[in-house]
Amino acid sequence: MNKTFSNIIKLSLALGLGIFIIWVSLKDLTTLEKDNIINSFKVADYSWVIYSIIIGIFSHLTRAIRWRMLLKPMGYETSIYNSFLAVMIGYFANLGIPRSGELARCTVLYRQSKIPVDKSFGTVILERAIDMLMFFLLFVFAFFLEYKRIQEYVETRILSKISNKMDGLFADYFILKVLIVIGIVMVIGYFLFRGKIKESAIVNKIVGVFKGIWEGLISIRKVEKPGLFVFYSLLIWFFYYLMVYLTLYSLDETAHLGPGAGLSILVLGSIGIMVTPGGIGLYPVIVAETLTLYGIASNTGIGLAMGWITWSAQTFMILALGGISLIIVSIQNKAHVKT
Repeated sequence: MNKTFSNIIKLSLALGLGIFIIWVSLKDLTTLEKDNIINSFKVADYSWVIYSIIIGIFSHLTRAIRWRMLLKPMGYETSIYNSFLAVMIGYFANLGIPRSGELARCTVLYRQSKIPVDKSFGTVILERAIDMLMFFLLFVFAFFLEYKRIQEYVETRILSKISNKMDGLFADYFILKVLIVIGIVMVIGYFLFRGKIKESAIVNKIVGVFKGIWEGLISIRKVEKPGLFVFYSLLIWFFYYLMVYLTLYSLDETAHLGPGAGLSILVLGSIGIMVTPGGIGLYPVIVAETLTLYGIASNTGIGLAMGWITWSAQTFMILALGGISLIIVSIQNKAHVKT
């Protein structure tokens, strides 16, 4: 009951933030801007959107293949089919409850291939770390490639806000002091009660879980083909890039924009996806602001329309494939129980 209530609170807060951002982004639009957005959806060439969705499917398929490479060094085998179903259900879950997808895909894989959740979860954490590294490298690459356009955006929209928050957070080193006190208390507590702690069944269970996660994390050291693993990691983000870039061709107003615009949208738009579930509300706004750097005026509504088209394509793909995957797994599990 407590877990269900916690999930409801998380979902409400996440969706509430997304809906609030949608309201803020639309409430002050002029009649002309609203008409332009609606017209953009009407005249868009959706063949490019379909191409984008197909590329997106390949990106998730590549992720499923790469995931198998991390599981194999631990002695676990699964089919690409089962791995893909688990990955899509994970993305599907993340649209509802942020960060729940990681556990969901591991649970699905356990039901399908009997791979322990703790160990597969460690590989998922490793995947996220690799994704963050790739994102950071792309961010740096995009920043230098589009330096003149992005510099002002990053300084005024991102760095300044982060700096202000950090200055306020550590103004009197209060949090640092609290962390030091907590650390000292934990160390003293361990030495005083280490005997009972080591004998505790709950502690041993927790330690076992963390050992499994750690085994998953270090599985990258034993990957059979590290070069192929790196290739798949690059390919995933290349597909992400193509998803965004191809969608630009769906509108005449954005079709002329170069590869740099697609890269900027990918990098900056990813921030929106990290903040709200699937980027709801925030992703289109960031895309619109990014396109102002490339001459698409914000008062035309074209940038916001492109943001919504791109977001809708990605979300539709996850809803469709994730929903289908969930149905397939549910049917298979019911059939397995009956037999």
